Amino acid sequence: MSTRTRLLGGALLALLALSGAARADTISFADAVSTLANDCGSDIKKFCKGLNLGSGRIQNCLEAHAAKVSPTCTSTLASVTTSIEQRLAAQSSFTAICKHYVAQFCSGVVGEGNILSCLNKATRVNEGQCGQAIIDAGWR
Repeated sequence: MSTRTRLLGGALLALLALSGAARADTISFADAVSTLANDCGSDIKKFCKGLNLGSGRIQNCLEAHAAKVSPTCTSTLASVTTSIEQRLAAQSSFTAICKHYVAQFCSGVVGEGNILSCLNKATRVNEGQCGQAIIDAGWR
């Protein structure tokens, strides 16, 4: 099972409970659920009713009915998936991308959360690839 499928399956767990859309460069998991509920809720009810949430079942259902799913839902599903993938990639590459800044500003700091806090306090880290990785990861 792909990370994308697991992620969207997990994000869709609360899909029907939330509504309203919020968009950003990379979207938070909560905002992904809200956006999908807003833009795909009627399609999910129509084509995927009674389907258990999780494990990418809703995403797979929507993709299986792609010819009948609304263009708004299709577009939203694609953009949310891309944004979440970008967020996950930034989170997994953060350590390598920010290695130089960690050594320069945060040597001796233990724990990823503490290192992140240290980097967020270092104003020179706000620019460049490290700063962008922190933003894309949703940590700033």
